[in-house]
Amino acid sequence: MKNLAIPILVALIFIVMGIYLVTYQVRETESVFITRFGKPVRDQNEPGLGWKWPTPIEQVHRFDARMRVLESNRLSETPTRGSTPIIVNTYIVWRVAEPLKFLTAVRTVAEAESKLRAQINDTQNRIIGQHWFGDFVNSDPNRVMLDRIQNDMLADLQEPVRREYGIEIKTLGIKQLKVSEDVTKSVFDRMRADRKRRTDTTISEGQAQADKIRAEANNKRDVLLAAAEALGKAIRGDGDAQAAKYYEMLEQAPDLAIFLRTLEALRTMLGERTTLVLPADSEALKYLKEMPALEPQD
Repeated sequence: MKNLAIPILVALIFIVMGIYLVTYQVRETESVFITRFGKPVRDQNEPGLGWKWPTPIEQVHRFDARMRVLESNRLSETPTRGSTPIIVNTYIVWRVAEPLKFLTAVRTVAEAESKLRAQINDTQNRIIGQHWFGDFVNSDPNRVMLDRIQNDMLADLQEPVRREYGIEIKTLGIKQLKVSEDVTKSVFDRMRADRKRRTDTTISEGQAQADKIRAEANNKRDVLLAAAEALGKAIRGDGDAQAAKYYEMLEQAPDLAIFLRTLEALRTMLGERTTLVLPADSEALKYLKEMPALEPQD
């Protein structure tokens, strides 16, 4: 048994070394591709165990597949659609999605970041140049289109970067947005002018509305006054006609007229809770004691 132990151990060592030479392991944070005599033959992005020919026939090249953050680091002015320059600092979150294409196109992470910055700047200039300055900075929050602009930049960047470099871009965002001092002064001047214009327009519209309301009210007042005056004339005319009839009747019976006027005067003087002192021979008391002798007219 002792004589067999050493050969078995040696055989096990050779077996382990053989398995080590023809296998490779892909971790969850890695992407790999295999080259055969220096020429790429396949890649593997899923974690697990793989088989290959021993080195130097086939070699395994590993890449970190975890997400990376990259900033453009270029605070240069980018003109908007209205030629108003702004300073934008853009970042992306990216990873190696196709190791074989990545190695062929850029080889190293540093070279990939250099190419990505160039692509970001091109996309930034192209997309920002399609939008007005008011889409970035505006006193009305509903008119700010920053989310849409970021989505447009991401869509513009994703496909060519994946096609050319084997890089997948997950997220793009604008980290910093600046405007120069001259532009800031110009923007505030425009905002003040715009607010003054809106104020003047509102005041003008309000004045016009007030004038319209006053004119309508005056017209209605004139119509009502004219109608009231016409009605008053009609009532006065009717009253004068009825009074003329009564006057004619009273002229035929003057004693009755004097009697009625006296009764009206007494009713006015003898109001509620009224004390009146009159001499005994007063003309008014005469009608309280006895009815006057009123004879009908022929």
